Amino acid sequence: MVDQEETKDDTEMSANKQTAQSANGNSSEFQSASINPKQVFVTDEELKAMQKEAIEYKDKYLRLLADAENARKRLQKERQEITRYAVESLVVDFLHPLDNLENALKFAQDMSDEVKNWAFGFQMILAQFKDVLANNGVVAVESQGMQFDPHLHEAVEMIETTSYIPGTIVEESVRGYKMGDRTIRPARVKVAKTATPKESQEKIDENN
Repeated sequence: MVDQEETKDDTEMSANKQTAQSANGNSSEFQSASINPKQVFVTDEELKAMQKEAIEYKDKYLRLLADAENARKRLQKERQEITRYAVESLVVDFLHPLDNLENALKFAQDMSDEVKNWAFGFQMILAQFKDVLANNGVVAVESQGMQFDPHLHEAVEMIETTSYIPGTIVEESVRGYKMGDRTIRPARVKVAKTATPKESQEKIDENN
């Protein structure tokens, strides 16, 4: 009985030893496979094709990036233009009552002292309005005595005169304004033109 039990123990120990050796062998093979991966060979034609494909993808990416940046800048510019036109429209609507106030104050000097005192206060308010406009880039266009400029002026009448060089602005009916480099309201003016000689005018009247 003792011999049979010893023989059984020896058999189990031998089996366990073989199992451990087998496990150690598999682990070594796995580590060897991990350390030494299988090499992949690529032909020159395949390498060139992959390089060409990579360059094409890079070009597409750069074009998409440029298109996105251009679209962003375009949208930003459009928003700025919309905002600017809205502000210009508001300022133009505001200029008409400002003109009326300024014209009304021109007659204050012929009024009573009480009215003059009221006018002085309104003059200060008018000056504050103009300061606000100036601080936002809105300035009046100089017209009187200047040469006519179709970008700044709108001619409402031509006056024959020898006192001014033809094309000179003789009178300003409505003041013009600019906002930055842009004319938001042209000045309405009367422009001098060459006077018709008296003899020529008489001949014209006779022919008529």
